[in-house]
Amino acid sequence: MKGYEGIALVCPVSLGYVKQSAHGAAWFIGSTLRELINAAGIKKSEIDGFAVSSFSLGVDSAISLTQHLGLTPRWIEQANMGGVSGIIAMRRAARAVQCGEANIVACVGGDGAAHRSFEATAANFSSWSIDASFPYGAGGPNAAFSLITQHYMEKYGATREDFARICLDQRYNANHYAPALLGHKTLTLQNYLNARPIAGPVHLFDCVMPCAGGEGFLIMTEDRARQLELPYARLLAADELHNAHSDDPVQDRSGWTHYIDDVYQRAGVGPNDMSCLQTYDDYPVISMMQMEDLGFCVKGEGAQFVQNTDMRFDHSGSAAHKLPHNTCGGQLSCGQAGSAAGYLGVTETLRQLIGTAKDNQIPKAQYGLVSGYGMVNYDRGLCTAAAVLAGAAV
Repeated sequence: MKGYEGIALVCPVSLGYVKQSAHGAAWFIGSTLRELINAAGIKKSEIDGFAVSSFSLGVDSAISLTQHLGLTPRWIEQANMGGVSGIIAMRRAARAVQCGEANIVACVGGDGAAHRSFEATAANFSSWSIDASFPYGAGGPNAAFSLITQHYMEKYGATREDFARICLDQRYNANHYAPALLGHKTLTLQNYLNARPIAGPVHLFDCVMPCAGGEGFLIMTEDRARQLELPYARLLAADELHNAHSDDPVQDRSGWTHYIDDVYQRAGVGPNDMSCLQTYDDYPVISMMQMEDLGFCVKGEGAQFVQNTDMRFDHSGSAAHKLPHNTCGGQLSCGQAGSAAGYLGVTETLRQLIGTAKDNQIPKAQYGLVSGYGMVNYDRGLCTAAAVLAGAAV
């Protein structure tokens, strides 16, 4: 497989986040695009590629947005795959630039959050999920992830105290990341354990808070990034796989197991080389699953791994093993801005690698692994993706 030589990722932008907004998805996408243009110091006309992701555009599309936003792209992609959207957009935009189909691609995810809008999105998310949950009289993401969480706990012996380790360290990271919606609140183990139950073993702090916001970045060549004097990161390797392990009765692993070794081989690095790990964390069990499937520990030992690992950005925890994880707080502390959540791991990894993360900056970050997970039917998420990024000087 051809690598991503010569590709630069620049100008990570996070816009929002607000719990509710009268603005719709197009406003957040357009506002994020404006911030990207300003950050790069380019003209809007120089963007000739456009990748967009959103759950709440409704009847609008990437094509209709071009008129609304005044773009004239010669390459376009609509990547509506939830938590993998940012990595998918990044991979395909990188190939477009390599092939000469575009010079600068804006990759943007954005969604609004009007009153009770998430309820409508969840209710109509998947006809298969509706059919599966109908006999039980309950559905939606909390029910689906309650099933996955309960199955994982019973199979591998994980406890709520183990999931708390993920949530508490992410909240610490969010306390140092100004845009995080819950970053102004501390979270203790007692807070976590005493939180009200939502569905089965899933309690309040295991659930993301839907919100509005936007995320984005630009893809161009390294030569162009240097001409524009923009700090950049490089894409070393990436892959994706969908509907993997479909014979498993309930999900406790996913597509990463099929390709992560090849991703590391192509990148020339391994799990122990990572300065940070950004997992898609709509619920903590999914982050634990990714840590296993991405090779940081063997399957079934995720609980022991998080108990023995300091996941804070500044290595201030007591555990000897250090792996900064979801260094801005992830969705569990930042909020879940619809499809923009699938871009959050990419933008945060970029900030760490180019040194613009401010108060939650990892010292001397060199390599970052970002993984995506999404499009959940009743008992499993169908999409996976992962990418290894590196600083320009590595």
